[in-house]
Amino acid sequence: MSVAEASVGEAVQAVVSETAPAPLARTPLHGLHVSLGAKMTPFAGYDMPVHYPMGVLAEHLHTRSQAGLFDVSHMGQAFLIGPDHAAAARALEALCGADIEGLAPGRQRYTQLLNGEGGILDDLMVTRSADPAEDGALMLVVNGACKTADFAHIEAHLPANVRLLRAPHRALVALQGPAAADVLSRHAPDTEDMPFMSAISTTFNWVSCHISRSGYTGEDGFEISVRADRVERLVRALLAETEVKPIGLGARDSLRLEAGLCLYGHDIDATTSPVEAGLVWSLGKRRRLEGGFPGAARIQRELTGGAARMRVGILPEGRAPAREGTEITDAAGRRIGSVTSGGFGPSLNGPLAMGYVEAACAVIGAPVMLVVRGRPLPATIVSMPFVPNHYFRPPAPVSAEGAPS
Repeated sequence: MSVAEASVGEAVQAVVSETAPAPLARTPLHGLHVSLGAKMTPFAGYDMPVHYPMGVLAEHLHTRSQAGLFDVSHMGQAFLIGPDHAAAARALEALCGADIEGLAPGRQRYTQLLNGEGGILDDLMVTRSADPAEDGALMLVVNGACKTADFAHIEAHLPANVRLLRAPHRALVALQGPAAADVLSRHAPDTEDMPFMSAISTTFNWVSCHISRSGYTGEDGFEISVRADRVERLVRALLAETEVKPIGLGARDSLRLEAGLCLYGHDIDATTSPVEAGLVWSLGKRRRLEGGFPGAARIQRELTGGAARMRVGILPEGRAPAREGTEITDAAGRRIGSVTSGGFGPSLNGPLAMGYVEAACAVIGAPVMLVVRGRPLPATIVSMPFVPNHYFRPPAPVSAEGAPS
C-alpha cells in the first residue's frame, strides 16, 4: 500500500467512525456490493461499501476522468405536500433560510434546516416538481444519519394543511463524472440537456424514476431516485457501460473535500451558522432581508457585522495530512482555529484540509501552522474549491437581437 493510499484510508476511517449501533440496516443494493467485492463498513447506521477491489485512489481518479456510480440509498427521501406550491413553500421557509417560494418548477435548491440559534440541524436538497399536477409537492433529500430527527422536526412544525410523506420505498444512486451525461442519455435521452440543479420525472429503460442534475463531487452528474425493487436492474445497466465503475465512501469523501463541500457533523453542525460556513449563497436574498426563519437574528447580525470565525481551505506544505481536530495556529503559535476535514487529495497528489479560523485570520494566501502529532507544520489558507468544478450550465439562449434572452 502506498503512502497516499494509507493516507486516504485513515481519512475514511475518520469519516465512518460516527456510526449507529448494531444491527446495521442495508440498502437495496447490499447484495450487489458484496458480489462486487466491496469492503463494507458501518456508516450512518447502514452497512455501506467503503471501496471496491480497485481501491479508493483509483475510484477517485476514475470519477474525475470517466463516471463513478455511488449508492446513496441510506439518505432520507420524503415529500412535503400542501394544497399548492405556496403553502408547501411557506411551511419549509419557516424552517430554513432558502427562497423556496421562488423555486421554479423542475428546479432544485440546496438549503439547511436551522435551529433557534441559527445553527445547522442538517443540510438538504429541495426539488419542486415540473409537473403542474404535482405543484403542491416538494421533494426533500436529507442526510442518512439525520433523517429520523429531521423528519420528526419538520413534522412537528408543519401547519395543518401541509404533511410530510416519507419515501423509504425509494432508493437513490448518483452517477458522477465527465462521462455521466453521455452514459445516462443512452438510457434516458431527455437527461442530456438538463442544466445544473434541475430535475425531471422520466424513464430509464422503461423504469419510472426521478432524476436531478447536481452532485457531491464537483463533477457534472446526476442523482436517480427509483423504487427500491427496481434499483438493482438500473444499476446493473449502468455498470455494464465501459465508462462506469462502482465507487465507495472513501472516494466520495476525498472527492467532496477537493470540491470544498461540507460534510454534516464535521464541517457544519448545530453550532455552525450558514455565514460562518461560507454558505451565504444558499440564503435567499428576500429571506436575508425579511428573516422569518429560525436563528434569523444571529444570521442577519453576522451578514452585516461579520461572523467571529470562517470556514477556509488549507493547503499543507509537504506530504503530512492534517486530520479533523488538528489545531491551527498563526505564525507565533497562537491557536486560531481547528481542522474539520482533512486528508489526501488524489487529484492534487498531496494533502488538503478545511476548517474554521478567526475571521481576521481568514485571508487567502495567509500562512498558518498545523499542529500534527505535536509538530507545527507550515500551511497556507487558499480559496475553494481545491479542484475546479465542472457543473453543466448551458449558455443562456440568444434573442433575435443577439443579446441573451
